[in-house]
Amino acid sequence: MQKRAILFDIDGTLVDSNDAHVEAWHRAFAAEGYVFSRTEIHAQVGKGGDNLVPSLLPGVSVEMQERLAEAEGEIYRREFMPQVEPFKGASEVLKRLAERGHTLVLASSASRAEVDYYVDLLDADGLITGTTSKDDVRHSKPCPDIFAAALALTGGSAANAIVVGDTPYDVLAARRAGIGAIAVLSGGFAREELASCDPVAIYASVADLECNYEISPLATDQIVNA
Repeated sequence: MQKRAILFDIDGTLVDSNDAHVEAWHRAFAAEGYVFSRTEIHAQVGKGGDNLVPSLLPGVSVEMQERLAEAEGEIYRREFMPQVEPFKGASEVLKRLAERGHTLVLASSASRAEVDYYVDLLDADGLITGTTSKDDVRHSKPCPDIFAAALALTGGSAANAIVVGDTPYDVLAARRAGIGAIAVLSGGFAREELASCDPVAIYASVADLECNYEISPLATDQIVNA
């Protein structure tokens, strides 16, 4: 049987960057006079600016939404991205899954520049079929666009693909694209919060998932229904 295609989120799943994004958003909001706690911001991490900003500022203008998102990206790339590291074993996980015959796609609500940087950071070039970012689609997560675009790169069906992500918005976006999702705890979301979105399984990290590969949804012949 053809191995299941795996669509990986990046921030909080493969690289340890969620806290850095929280701080970048905190600074971007503060610069415009908006004060949110880091807890409030973290609860929205996983969305792109088109969905994150309106969640915290309902009714905000598109102009302000775009200005805040641009500011966050600039702060993150300048102040934080050079210090971001992959989670322990993440690069090796991608290598082992590629060797097992899986088609791999990185699918993120981050910008194209950030995704390209992460491909190099993870030494993933040659292991993955492609990437999708918020710059490639109309709407970011939790809308299904990013995973739908990633699925198209695999050339396969939703029934033979699975998403791996760390936020409720990864799980929701996957389900809306008709794809099952595995959640990991590495992004700082509580198990209960992730479970409420109905992932097919929850693991501590991508390394934990790969360590349990043979009994995981990655290896099963059973079709995963979103």
